[in-house]
Amino acid sequence: YTIMDQQCLEAIATQISQFSEIPVDQVIQCIEVPKNRDLADLALPVPRMNKFKKLAGNPAQLAADYAAKFVVGNIIHEVTVAGTYINFKVNRVMQTQSILKQVLSLGDKYGSTTQGAGKKVIIEFSSPNIAKPFHAGHLRSTIIGNFIVNIHKTLGYDVTSINYLGDWGKQYGLLAIGFERFGTEEELQKDPIKHLFDVYVKINAEAESDPTIHDAARAYFKRMEEGDKAALAVWSRFRDFSIEKYKTIYDRLNVHFDVYSGESQMCDGMVTAYQKLESMGLVQDSQGAKIIDLSTGKPDLGKVLVKKTDGSTLYITRDIAAACGRKEQYNFEKMVYVVASQQELHFRQLFKILDNMKLEWVKDLTHIGFGMVKGMSTRKGTVVFLEQILEESKSIMLETMKNNEAKFAEIENPEEVADIIAVSAVIMQDFSAKRHKDYEFNWDRMLSFEGDTGPYLQYAHARLCSIERKTGVTLNPEADLTLLVEPEAYALASVIQRYPEAVQTAFTYNEPNTVATYLFDLCHAFSTAHNVLWIKDREQALAEARFSLFTAAKLVLANGLRLLGLRPLERM
Repeated sequence: YTIMDQQCLEAIATQISQFSEIPVDQVIQCIEVPKNRDLADLALPVPRMNKFKKLAGNPAQLAADYAAKFVVGNIIHEVTVAGTYINFKVNRVMQTQSILKQVLSLGDKYGSTTQGAGKKVIIEFSSPNIAKPFHAGHLRSTIIGNFIVNIHKTLGYDVTSINYLGDWGKQYGLLAIGFERFGTEEELQKDPIKHLFDVYVKINAEAESDPTIHDAARAYFKRMEEGDKAALAVWSRFRDFSIEKYKTIYDRLNVHFDVYSGESQMCDGMVTAYQKLESMGLVQDSQGAKIIDLSTGKPDLGKVLVKKTDGSTLYITRDIAAACGRKEQYNFEKMVYVVASQQELHFRQLFKILDNMKLEWVKDLTHIGFGMVKGMSTRKGTVVFLEQILEESKSIMLETMKNNEAKFAEIENPEEVADIIAVSAVIMQDFSAKRHKDYEFNWDRMLSFEGDTGPYLQYAHARLCSIERKTGVTLNPEADLTLLVEPEAYALASVIQRYPEAVQTAFTYNEPNTVATYLFDLCHAFSTAHNVLWIKDREQALAEARFSLFTAAKLVLANGLRLLGLRPLERM
């Protein structure tokens, strides 16, 4: 709430308390914001007060009596009755003034809180498999995970972000054998991910007709697990090359990790975790392999393979070790896994096994899933990796920018700006859908400067930044905000006021779409207000008041863009 909100609630509750003999704080709990803000700004459903004290009389009659006695003033200036509801309209000029003062004083801290102070949170996201290009599934984990990191930091949590690389397993034996047959040092140095991916595709194709390749790959991975230095040296080079390449993509996406971890680092922990599973009698023999039977509980989570017949471990064994290791290292209050919804069963199995191990902190683990991106391909229709999507988007944005020669000439770094718009387009297309839903990748919608897209949000921010340049008006902390009497000013201020609520809702549901939808609402309200509330050639006091309104909108839009992982542009 703004200070004005508190004043409104107290102004209503103080009088109603006198009429009903119900304490002020209890009356405040009964007041609500109606869906139709044209009808009222605040409403009191009289029957709701019965939960604190049984009211004597007909609720509709009581509503009429209370409304008749209510004395309007500077803060509440109109009271009406609709059935059992008392409707209140506030002094909108005063409310606009209160909202803007709060936003302008807090600046980039508007929407932030300290509710998470002192609480340690681990967020694992992105987690691609090394030696494979970045595809659409990794994109979703990366940008949703980054948003979840940002929102926790905004609310004061102590966050450690972990990229848990898929860097262990038989496939790396397969890759090593493939590199011996098809790899070249020159191609590896030039474009490591592409070359290793090509090698992996070729060796897989050969393995289809020659099953001995899989046997050789298993044997190679066994050497890795046993600590063979030569095998580990080859694997280590592939891993290092991959991480360096990924970092360039993460930098483009404005994503940064505190820790690059991986399954390979769980070798010692796996031994300890497996021994604990055995000592607790959780492991059963199954045709030479080792399983944990989760099929007898409700729900039936099946039988989980934790060690193969050759003694090598699996993904879930390494995840058990990772969870235990992180609890020991970080003593977190919450750990979040941002992984596609297709892996939901895996995480339910993981959490159940940890629960069966009597680890009470399993309640602090959360899996945040998401739907699939469908049809993510180049304009030519071929299956594509993220880097190609970004390059193609950047090139189209650059061409669009060149259409306006005057504006293009003003931009110091057009390549960088085009890249930021391209990344904004990709990210906002994703966040325009609810996290759990699949969505269809659409080039035309993504790249449009009209409608609810990334370029539209960036354009709105650039327009807000240009107001000062075009009008010469600067921010006056003493501006007379009571001059903002137009309904468009109040409408924009009301949307600005909703930002902290949008942040809290997005946090509760781990839903970037909540903030995305809010920012589109904000930009629509700005666009409407900007058409009416002119600044140029207006009397100085009025120009300064309106400039304060637009500055507050710019601050909130920038805060929201950064929360979603975007870099706000000042010119484009």
